[in-house]
Amino acid sequence: MKRHVVLVLPPAVERAEQVWELIEGNTVIVCADDEQAISWAEAAAPERRVHAVTGLGRTASLLKEGRVGVLAGAPADLAALVAHSVLKLETMETIVLAWPESFAAELDSLLAEAPQARRIILSWNPTSLDAFFERHARRPEIVGDLPLDDVGRPLGPVTSARYAIVSAGRKRVRDVLDALRSVRPYVWSGGAIAAPAETPDAVVAAVVPTRDELRQLAAVGQPTMLVRTTQLSYLRSIATLTPLPLPSPADRAQDRNAQLRTQIAARLRQGDVDAELAVLAPLFEEHAPAMVAGALLAISRLPSVVGEQPAETQPSWARLFVTVGTKDRASAKDLVGALIKEAGLQKGQIGKIDVRETFSLVDVAAPVMNQAVQRLSGVSIRGRRVSARPDRG
Repeated sequence: MKRHVVLVLPPAVERAEQVWELIEGNTVIVCADDEQAISWAEAAAPERRVHAVTGLGRTASLLKEGRVGVLAGAPADLAALVAHSVLKLETMETIVLAWPESFAAELDSLLAEAPQARRIILSWNPTSLDAFFERHARRPEIVGDLPLDDVGRPLGPVTSARYAIVSAGRKRVRDVLDALRSVRPYVWSGGAIAAPAETPDAVVAAVVPTRDELRQLAAVGQPTMLVRTTQLSYLRSIATLTPLPLPSPADRAQDRNAQLRTQIAARLRQGDVDAELAVLAPLFEEHAPAMVAGALLAISRLPSVVGEQPAETQPSWARLFVTVGTKDRASAKDLVGALIKEAGLQKGQIGKIDVRETFSLVDVAAPVMNQAVQRLSGVSIRGRRVSARPDRG
């Protein structure tokens, strides 16, 4: 068996091109969440046949038919496939662990199913994983520079920086420039950092930088980084961070509840809300953060006892846009089946369906809109891989 390998890399799929050269045979990529799994599928060449686990039923069918070359998924989803005897980890030759700093504790039972598989571990802080290596990848070859000084102490932040949270697949550079009111921006999307022709009034990193790249960006101006919530721990190790609120229609709304504002501000000062941000991050891509906060406040004021909810109350509907239509021979029945089997919706959560030539509009219960968007995207309907999003009219 080949030696286990640790690649020291920032936690971003676009920085991990070297992984594809090391993968051999049947492979599973274990990553933090389904968003990152989708990023792996999008980054791979088509011949790799990389499938992201976004729906257990569909994934099980693809595995049974042998249509998956590389499987990417979160630990809980992969464990569910193993429990149903659909995924045979003992047959895997390679297991890629994509930045397990945040989920290493969830991997013991999963990796016990594949003791012979070679581990390729992507890590931004390998020293924090020493105990994990001892259990699952003894004496690995480490490729890259450890974030330690000459006497073995962790390196500190190299600069101060701002950050804005975005979801995978969408880079809101324009919103960041609007928030900064920039007229001379310097936008870095990877590669060499060239000296700008004129002094910029904003420096934006659209991809996660290494420590050295961040130092170079800071020489141009204070960087603002577009990040996912799972990347915040890494970014805090290389920069002193300040959040950048993105523009929203509700930014100027007047809040009449001063006491509630005080409580929220106190909770924010305590910090440690990374887990909550991870849950809400997908919503921030389709809704202004202030609107998400307003919805949470409205939910908190609903009756907590089911019996207090009027029986005649009807669900509020939201319209879902799906990229499949009559041209693809799709019907309303196909969409209902996908929403129930793949997205996990109940029949009562699906309303009117309007199938048009190149797309379809589906009314779904508003509370499950985000679930429908996440789980339906990437599903095949009538042989077409679809994407879904809230309808924008």
